[in-house]
Amino acid sequence: MVLVPLFQGCVKFLALPIYVLSFLGYWDAICKRVFPCFISKFSKRYNQKLHREKELLFSNLEDFTGSSGELTVLEIGTGSGANFQFYPPGCQVTCTDPNPNFQKYLQQSMAENQHLQFERFIVASGEDLHQVPDSSVDVVVCTLVLCSVASVPAVLKEVLRILRRGGAFYFMEHVAADRSSWGYFWQQIYDPTWKYLGDGCSLIRETWKDLENGQFSELKLRHIQAPLNWTPTRPHILGYAVK
Repeated sequence: MVLVPLFQGCVKFLALPIYVLSFLGYWDAICKRVFPCFISKFSKRYNQKLHREKELLFSNLEDFTGSSGELTVLEIGTGSGANFQFYPPGCQVTCTDPNPNFQKYLQQSMAENQHLQFERFIVASGEDLHQVPDSSVDVVVCTLVLCSVASVPAVLKEVLRILRRGGAFYFMEHVAADRSSWGYFWQQIYDPTWKYLGDGCSLIRETWKDLENGQFSELKLRHIQAPLNWTPTRPHILGYAVK
């Protein structure tokens, strides 16, 4: 459709300073420092809007407690710790994120969620969790992260490696709208510039296909329209997959 590249060009023109800073090599460093502050504030509003969905999503976490009797949770892209309040008391949480600048906000969330046992913070991408042993985790959690990773299949491969047999992968992600919808039309227009604003975030990933093609024994997945007004990130998927 000829309108898509035309409108993309208009958006890029409006965001020209960002493209110039990126070309000069400055934007990535700026984004890495500013993005954690933005996410910390955004996450609080997001949790208010989707509190019920998150409560329901994580309501059966304890069903996957291993033979040790203690639930071990590893979160990929923990960010500012927005999911901590939904985890059951006493579970052992390992946090990972590729951006070390989140640590200040993460420590604040840890102090506010003393019902959890925090193990460690690992600076690592979801595609490379080599510091975590094979089959060592009961549950892996990933929310609003798969939109920005370099390779969703590579992340899922790591998830399957570190999960014990019978463990579960919980996810909640914004995804591409139906391709025949106006929502998808606007997602295509915003997507090239959105990646700069969202630290690599893509609006048009059909992440459910990667999950369906993953080597999980069971997949519980549903699509929803998140109550996020005036944003191209309303289409969401959420659920869990069992190794």
